[in-house]
Amino acid sequence: MKSIKYIITIIGIVAIIVAIFLSLSNKQHMITIQKGNIEHKPIDIQLHKYQDSQCGMVIDSIEYASEVVSPNGNTWFFHDHGGMIKWIEKLPFKKNAKIWVHALDTNRWIDGRKAHYTRDEDTPMHYGFGAYEKARANTITFEEMRLLTLRGETMVNPKVRKQLLKAKEERNGYN
Repeated sequence: MKSIKYIITIIGIVAIIVAIFLSLSNKQHMITIQKGNIEHKPIDIQLHKYQDSQCGMVIDSIEYASEVVSPNGNTWFFHDHGGMIKWIEKLPFKKNAKIWVHALDTNRWIDGRKAHYTRDEDTPMHYGFGAYEKARANTITFEEMRLLTLRGETMVNPKVRKQLLKAKEERNGYN
């Protein structure tokens, strides 16, 4: 008799916890994908309302954000360019997708395949890539950024991070 009461109590507690989580997720209404973007234009991301499609975290900063628009108009959102690269790499439409990145220098959405990338930024997921519209010293192309991400040669890797930060210090005169 005691074991039945114990089991019923446990089931009740679990049911209450599940109900709380379900009600919280329904109230947030996080946007993970937006359909119908047939013009393939960048969508204004409202901070704290959009969720990263790679890691699931809430997008709370626009600086390193990117978007991927599929040929059918579905749009996904990311808060770190490295995560976007890892996510898109698995898709059959990766070469036909429109990629938008937020440019740090002009504060505009630009074509991610034409952007110039730095490697040593402090990004949300620590990949380190910042996008720029205008060319500047020590930037790389989209394809170089993609390959470095896929090979794990990003700021996430402690050895690479150390090398990049040392080079940045030397460029800035902090030897």
